[in-house]
Amino acid sequence: MLTTLGQVLLLVTLALIGLIIAKAWRLESTLACLLVGFVAGQSVGIFSFDTGIRAHNLKDLVFFIVLPVLIFEAAWHLKPESLRRWLTPILTLATLGVLINLLVIGALTYWGLGHPQGFPWLAALLTGAILAATDPVAVISQLRRQQAPEELTTLFEGESLFNDASAVVLFSLFLGFALRQGGSVGGADLLDFLKVFFGGLGLGALLGWLTAIACRFLNRSDVTMMAMVTLAFASFYLAEHWLHLSGILAVMASTMVLRWQLERTPPLSLESLNHGWAWLGLTFTSVLFVIMGLVITLEMFTERWLAMVVAILAALAGRLLAVGGCALLLKPVMPLSLAWQGLLVWGGLRGAIAIALVLSLPTELPYWWTIQSMVFGVVLFSLLVQGTTNGLLLRKLKQP
Repeated sequence: MLTTLGQVLLLVTLALIGLIIAKAWRLESTLACLLVGFVAGQSVGIFSFDTGIRAHNLKDLVFFIVLPVLIFEAAWHLKPESLRRWLTPILTLATLGVLINLLVIGALTYWGLGHPQGFPWLAALLTGAILAATDPVAVISQLRRQQAPEELTTLFEGESLFNDASAVVLFSLFLGFALRQGGSVGGADLLDFLKVFFGGLGLGALLGWLTAIACRFLNRSDVTMMAMVTLAFASFYLAEHWLHLSGILAVMASTMVLRWQLERTPPLSLESLNHGWAWLGLTFTSVLFVIMGLVITLEMFTERWLAMVVAILAALAGRLLAVGGCALLLKPVMPLSLAWQGLLVWGGLRGAIAIALVLSLPTELPYWWTIQSMVFGVVLFSLLVQGTTNGLLLRKLKQP
């Protein structure tokens, strides 16, 4: 069995192989890394080689190391001026939209599987929370290649970031219910939810402000990069592990406050910092999809194929109703064209965040493997079907 260092080296090496294959075969990098991980996972089984990588021992790696970097990288690249203009539709999609998505997916998966003992309501709501998180990395790259309106890119990026935050908070809430004896909901849960949500925002804003002061004082790009990496991990760890707040909201708030402060008094070159986070984001995203490929088993497709189909249909229906309902509500304030709505629905891919959440499920939950199979099925559909056909919608895109 490989040591921890050996496992890390294996994951990074497989990610590099995936990126080479993506370049050679003109594939999306996430899909290529997933395929490399899957082939490697099947190969080590054939040769009886034990990597030591299991779904149950990936929680800390995925949740405390990979997730903070992905959230920080996504928040760092949001342009504050565009975000302010589109904040109303972004927040609407990330709050009301996430709730609609979660409830629709939860209801359809619960009724679709029809197994209340093996797949209760809490399992369905956990599935809904995981699949409410979108990850339109491939879509955004297509938008930029085809020179789509910057407002549309901002809407995609901002909605993805904020709905990831909402989905992770709801996921943590339902996971707490599931791990509690009997899965009951107490009267203090709403107050706890508000504490987790706003406490995470407050902690992140404070840490981001303090880091900005230090960065302006040091006035060195290399040290600032080190401080930013430390901030990503420290804000998440302090919030989740010590203070029991939302780590993802702490990272998001710290990133946005830090960028806002550095842009107001720019002694540093933000361009060099952008390049640093670009390679970090690529590395951790690639490793995450390699991990997904490694833990995929053929039994998922033979034993849980019906659950996967139900989850795919539920995810599409949930996204359609969420975007449509929010667009109807936003019509008097900031109307979204049908073309944009269609792209938001079909471009609402599930990817890195959904994988990170489902891999962090405790294996003592009796339905963890069913949920993992369903989420993997939806992510594969997103990559193979939605991700490869979005270009057709983009070419027909009309101005709002």
